[in-house]
Amino acid sequence: QVQLVESGGGLVQAGGSLRLSCAASSSILSIDTMGWYHQAPGNQRELVAVITSGGSTNYADSVKGRFTISRDNARNAVYLQMNSLKPEDTGVYYCNGRESYGFDYWGQGTQVTVSS
Repeated sequence: QVQLVESGGGLVQAGGSLRLSCAASSSILSIDTMGWYHQAPGNQRELVAVITSGGSTNYADSVKGRFTISRDNARNAVYLQMNSLKPEDTGVYYCNGRESYGFDYWGQGTQVTVSS
């Protein structure tokens, strides 16, 4: 089992930036897709960004042009650079790894709070 641990969340003013990190306990080379999910208070967990093992990325419309997902397979890590943050970005961000056969790994989440 791969353990995922997020870090980098915090309190930031609107328009500011944060860089979230997801550290895996073992190699992520075998994990087809890594992603970040956002769960706002009272809402369901929603996909923010994904990156494949080949480096292809996709983003939710709400974060396009503001967030960038990246992965460093050698360091077993995935990152989410969050720029131009908005209050609606507030919530818990979860790191996700999805195997080709559909199994999901989840981190414990890291809190991001964006003030007006």
